Amino acid sequence: MSNPGLAIKRFIMDLPRPSKAANIRRLRKRGEKAELFIIREATAADIPALSALHVKAWAQTYWTVLRPPTYSIREWQWKDQFKKIDGSWFCFVIENSKGQLIGFAKGKSYSHSDLPGFSGELNKIYLLREYQRLGLGRRLMGNVARKFLSLGISDMVLFGVAENPSCLFHEALGGEKLYSKKGEFHGGYCWRNLQSLASVCPV
Repeated sequence: MSNPGLAIKRFIMDLPRPSKAANIRRLRKRGEKAELFIIREATAADIPALSALHVKAWAQTYWTVLRPPTYSIREWQWKDQFKKIDGSWFCFVIENSKGQLIGFAKGKSYSHSDLPGFSGELNKIYLLREYQRLGLGRRLMGNVARKFLSLGISDMVLFGVAENPSCLFHEALGGEKLYSKKGEFHGGYCWRNLQSLASVCPV
């Protein structure tokens, strides 16, 4: 069932994002090639750059929020996260040709009685606006899927915001909408077969 109000909100949130063609032109002007960008697992040494990236990417995504989270908040969150060395989470980052972090995706184990049958959660995925629509999001998703599979996890959930234009990205990659008991969609998706997701997403 269509939701005109939701469609309008997504349209508004998507307004500042450049087109694919515009980002390709910017990429070429910077002398960069997206296919040469490095995707690797984050380490504690990345906390300063990861915190700054988190602040910028979140603010770009939710640009209508007047008081977004600050650097100090994100730094504290990431420092706290890296204290957990039990293997229950992981984070992939993307480095551009200058060694700068321009995107990241964080996964963790999942177990909740309200949504049984799933073992992994894509907790966060962000990409700077000027690097979107270049195939990098797909590469991040592919790495997340393969990491979960290596841990013996074959499915995952994601809890987002229904107004986020990225919902269309999740759906393009086979994400299945999650509905509340009242039949409402709040931005959640699931992938029941990560092997399938890994097969359609490049390394």
